[in-house]
Parts: sequence; structure tokens; C-alpha cells
Amino acid sequence: MNYDNACKYLAEQYPAEFVSWLLSVQSQDIRVLKTELTLEPIRADAVTFLQTANQILHIEFQTLPTSNPSIPFRMLDYSVRLKRQYRRDVEQVVIFLQATNDEIVFTEEYQDRTTSHRYRVVRLWEQDSAPFLANPGLLPLATLTQTDSPQALLAQVAEQVDRISEREQRQNIAGCAEILAGLRFEKDLIRQFFREEIMRESVIYQDILQQGLQQGRQEGRREGKQEGEADLITRQLTRRLGEVDSLLIERIRELSLDCLEELGVALLDFSSVADLMAWFVQQERREGEATLILRQLTQRLGEIDSSLIEQIRRLSTEQLETLGIALLDFSEVADLVAWLEQQAVSD
Repeated sequence: MNYDNACKYLAEQYPAEFVSWLLSVQSQDIRVLKTELTLEPIRADAVTFLQTANQILHIEFQTLPTSNPSIPFRMLDYSVRLKRQYRRDVEQVVIFLQATNDEIVFTEEYQDRTTSHRYRVVRLWEQDSAPFLANPGLLPLATLTQTDSPQALLAQVAEQVDRISEREQRQNIAGCAEILAGLRFEKDLIRQFFREEIMRESVIYQDILQQGLQQGRQEGRREGKQEGEADLITRQLTRRLGEVDSLLIERIRELSLDCLEELGVALLDFSSVADLMAWFVQQERREGEATLILRQLTQRLGEIDSSLIEQIRRLSTEQLETLGIALLDFSEVADLVAWLEQQAVSD
């Protein structure tokens, strides 16, 4: 996520530099499009839309080639959405940050039986470092460019950062450079060339810090709610069934918030501790089936988005059994999404 923040910051703070690099045109009439596209946004690593006088430049940064939906399909989908909303030509560039031999980084086209769509791919590790070293807006990306001596390249980047006269710009570029360098270099080596106090003063570092604090607060609230529900359910079970074995209480406290909510409903029908133990057996069976089905889906469709995984794990045992049969006919993630939506409607 930190890499995403750094890349998006650079593209939106230095749009003219990115347009010049990727489109080979000089333009100051550039607008960063921050509005959401129609329909639900697609999950991606870091996406930026830059509107020039007569076209839109869609830049997508990727640290890994795996994606759901696949990168080629996502580029087709974004292109259609952008053209429909802004009625302009769209130039799309996927920038891969981390060296890999995966075939997707050499793919520049989406193709199926009726549709063909082309886009551009930039493999940063194949790019000449000189243009990046000469441009402050692109300088942090230089840490990932082609070189026979990575350590010497890192030293060059640090030297160019120190030459930036304006303090705030120097801080922010240093922060982005240190973050992106982490894809290639060990932390100790990076800290030999970049002063940590400078990086900590950058807006990108402060943004990451605030996101971390916010996430920590959200997790803390969720943990508090989970602990509270576990206490309430334990008291309810004790009142309904009598004293409950400490091992069962420990298992209850280890349940997720979703499972605790399910148990809170199920316990209303319990008449003995045996019912509670039977509920745990059913949960273990469901979790086992969910894990097996997720492996099968990953084997068949590729990486599955975390939001879809959560939906699958919330399915009932009967729904999981139905999905286990249905997935044999799936050919793409869209089939899984449609199946889950159908289940939600039927519920």
C-alpha cells in the first residue's frame, strides 16, 4: 500500500512530467481527474487519470502481475468507462515496478472471441535511468530502473535528491524515493543514503502514518466489539446451559465477529452443551469446505479478491455445497460474482 501512495502522489503532483515521459508531448494544460468513474470502481494498485487537451492518460502502477480481475480485462473495462464518461481518446499505460518474468508483464492486449483491446506496458527495470535522474518528479522511480550497479544507482538518486533546493519538495521526493527503493534494496542500505528525519517530514510519510493510525483505531474498535460480544454470548450460554467448560469458552473467544453473531442467533435453540459442541463441529466442517472451495476457485480462476473470499466464508454449509458444484462451470471471476449476487438475492 505504501508503494501505491508514493506512485499516486508523484503522478498527481507532477502530471506534466508523466505526460512528457509517457506521451512524449509537452503540455501544461493537464487536469488530474479525481472523480470516480460510473459504476463500482475496480480494485487496483494505484490508478491516476490525467486529462490533456485532447485525450486522457490512464496510468496504472503495479507491484505484482497477479490481479483480480486480470490486468488486461481491467484495462478494457477502464477504457470503456473513460470513453463513455469523458468522450475522449484514452491512452493507457501499465507501469510494472518490480522485476519479474511473469507473462502478464509482457502482455499488452486483452483478447477474447469477440473483443480485442490494446494498451502499453512499461517494465521499469528495463528503462534507462538517465531521464529519471534528471527529473525531480520521476526521480524516485529511478531507484527501480535498469542498472549494472544497483547500489551506485541508489547513491545517484540520493545525490540528486540532495540537490533539490526547495526544502518541502526535497522532503517529499526523498520520502517517495525511500519507499519505492524498498522494492529493490534492504532497509539498512537505503538508510545509508537517505536521512530518515528528512523522509519523516514528507507529506507522503505523514499520509502513510495517518492511514496506519486510522487502521489501528478501526482494528481496536473491532477487537473491542468482538471481545464484548464474546462476553455477552458466554453469559447467555451459562444462563441457558449452566456452567460451560473453560475450553469451550476459550474457543468462543477465538471466534471471528461474524461467527460470534451467528452463534448469538444459534444459541437460542440450544438446550444442552451438546448442542454447542455440535455447532462447533458444523463450523469446522463449513470452514473446511470453504477452504477447499477457495483452493479450487484459485486453481480455476486465479487470485480471488479478498472481498469475495469474505463472502464465500460467510456462506452456509448448504450454499458451499452448491458452490462446490457450480464452480465446475465457472470460466472467469465474473461467473463467481454473478453466482454470489444470485445467492444474495435469494436470501
